[in-house]
Amino acid sequence: MLTTLAALTPVILVIASGYLLARIGLITGEQWRGVEKLAFYALFPAVLFRTISQADFASFPTLDLGLALLAAILVMAGVLLLLQPVIERIWGIAATRFTSIFQGTLRWNVMIALAIADNILGDTGLALMAVAMVFMILPLNIMSIIVLSRYASGPAPSAAKVLRDLYSNPFIISIGAGIVFNFSGLSLPFVVSDTLEIFSRAALPIGIICVGAGLDLSSLRRPGPALTMGTFLRPVLMPLMGFGCAMLFGVSGPAMTVVIIACSVPCASNSYLLAKQLGGDAKLMAEIITLQTLAATVTIPVALLIFT
Repeated sequence: MLTTLAALTPVILVIASGYLLARIGLITGEQWRGVEKLAFYALFPAVLFRTISQADFASFPTLDLGLALLAAILVMAGVLLLLQPVIERIWGIAATRFTSIFQGTLRWNVMIALAIADNILGDTGLALMAVAMVFMILPLNIMSIIVLSRYASGPAPSAAKVLRDLYSNPFIISIGAGIVFNFSGLSLPFVVSDTLEIFSRAALPIGIICVGAGLDLSSLRRPGPALTMGTFLRPVLMPLMGFGCAMLFGVSGPAMTVVIIACSVPCASNSYLLAKQLGGDAKLMAEIITLQTLAATVTIPVALLIFT
């Protein structure tokens, strides 16, 4: 437990630093968006390409890890969709607000997950987390768009736009390029590898500083059924679902740790943008992201203690 807390505490403190830096106005709102773009389009893709291109996937339970995580998100998505009419009838949660609960339960903050995996497991953790991303990013994006198109009030995106958003995603591009380079049998030139390593060292702190800067405590209101459900379904049920599926596929050791991290980190901050674009409840989504991130200081260590 102490080892886990020691690894998580720096991540939590850097998130808090991002929040303070944003509040004192050292960097303005428009400037923060520039920093976020730098992390999203350049720094994190460099981390993913370097990690995947050099990883020895034969030494990892790659398929078992990926299938366990894929099974966890598909089962949880199915349960939520089956319960949607019940949630609306019993708690009065409208379908539009349900979309925020759906995203809040299933989507995950890759930046925080990579930072925690790196602190706990080092390069092995980064490589395993990259495997998790290969299996999770695409289906989670597709499911979120479909659910928002079905239940939200905004116009449904065309199939062409969905595909364009997916194949233009820098994470997906860098993961795909890394896989191709890895299986080509080639080695990165020394200069290129060292350059990407410098990018990698910058990516994790800048990424999680941006997470803290994006928190908006002033937006929080009195918790109701939708906010409570959207905040706590993920940290309570997703680690349990991930653990069960990992056991089913025989995942253990560092790979199990990565499963629990991927299932217990807060939901992705870009869930807010998707909710806003497709007519979901963007305000509720912002509140869920903020509360989950605050709760993660407790829920992630507890999940790792129980399941690893």
